[in-house]
Parts: sequence; C-alpha cells; structure tokens
Amino acid sequence: MPPARKRTRTYDPAKIRVAVLAQFGNVRQGVHTLTEEQLARPARLGEWSVRELAAHLTMAVETVSRNLDRPEPGAKELALLDWPFATAARAGDIADGTRELARDNPDLDALYARVEQRITERLATAPDDRLLAARTGAMTLADYLVTRAVELVVHTDDLNRAAGADIPLDRQALAACTRLLADALAVKAPGASTEVRIPPYAVVQCVEGPRHTRGTPPNVVETDPLTWIRLATGRTEWKTALDEAKVSASGERADLGDLLPLMG
Repeated sequence: MPPARKRTRTYDPAKIRVAVLAQFGNVRQGVHTLTEEQLARPARLGEWSVRELAAHLTMAVETVSRNLDRPEPGAKELALLDWPFATAARAGDIADGTRELARDNPDLDALYARVEQRITERLATAPDDRLLAARTGAMTLADYLVTRAVELVVHTDDLNRAAGADIPLDRQALAACTRLLADALAVKAPGASTEVRIPPYAVVQCVEGPRHTRGTPPNVVETDPLTWIRLATGRTEWKTALDEAKVSASGERADLGDLLPLMG
C-alpha cells in the first residue's frame, strides 16, 4: 500500500496580514524603548549591532511595499515551502543593505513609522493572489506574507536575546513561523519514521524508515516553538539543545543534528 500523500498546509491570508502588522507594531514599540547602550550591543549575528538588527527588521516589511510598487511578474516561480531553502544565497546582499540602512537612518522611530505607514496603506488594497517579484523568486502576496511572519518572529527573538528586551511575539505569527519551518524539515527529510512535535502549533512526520501506523511512535522529537525556531535557523545547535534539556529525543531515528539548520 503506497504511503498517504501529505497535504500542503494552508494559511488564512487575513489572519497572516493581521499577524504581520501586529508583530511589526510590537517591534516598533520595543525598539522605541531601547537605550543607546542597548542599541550599541553586538547582535550575535555576524558583525551586526543591535541598532543594525533593528534596522534590518524594517527591511523584512518594507520589501512587501517595495514589491507591490513594482510591476507584477508574469508567473509564480517559488512555492512557499521552497522559500526556507532559497534564503541563504542572499545573505551577503542582506548584510550590506542592512549596514547601509542603519547608517542612513539614525532615527529608528522615524524609519519604523514610515515603513509601518507604507505597508498598512498598500495591504489595504492589494489582493492575496498578487504576484511579487521577490529576490528569492516570484511569489504570491499571501505566501510572501507568511515568510514575513517568519522573518519578524526570528529577528524579534534575536533582538530580545541581544538587547535584553522583552518584545512580545504575536501568537499567529509565532504559529506560522513554527509550522513553516516544521514543514520545511519534512520536505528536507521526507518519510514517516520520526514524529516531530512542537506543541501547541505543529506535528510533522519525517525521516526515511519504517512507517508508524498506530500507538506511540518509535522515534519522537519534542520541543517548544522558540527552541525549534532557533534550531531551524542555526541560532542553537542540536547537541546544545539536548544538553540543556530544551529538546527530548527518543528512538534511533530521532537525531536531527545532521538535518539542521534549515535556514542559514
């Protein structure tokens, strides 16, 4: 009997729009409270400072407005689940652009206000199926906004850890980020021998091997959403998470160390 075909996860576009705007609003308020001393701290992301990381967070949202200003491409080029694997190639350009943006915009409050106003205005009239000429490949607006939720959640967590801040994570944005990265793991390691649980947002099966049908799976990995996101993006190493009891892993196929990170 052939294995059951896995259905591609769908996201509610209206909820994702609200989540992206809400999380950007959270970050805007949090950045406003940062002191000069906090902004000068290293961001633990290459040579970036916290100020440069804060500027980079506006880029994650401004790309939506900028792409909506551009002509619509003729055809879709990138599926949502392809996006996590297409980001590493742009790391150098992103780093250069971030440093330039931070240098040219010393007033972060003004930068955030301008970016928030632009995306709010453009999303008010843009349809979900509108194609955007993203650098990773043309995507629908609905799919691209899911990737913006991922970027905002990942970098809000970076900002909190580097600056000692406590910027809240929108629940819908956190859920979307967790689910997309969990599904990316299932794409990278197709199979059904290992169950990865990230309560309360995601459960996926992955890794080749004997298929589990009922009862407790023989190979189980379980962790919390933020630990999973840090593992999937290379912020935390698999062994470190195990040693710190941030991950539980049981079974001979429950070692995900060679599969992570998913994004650079």
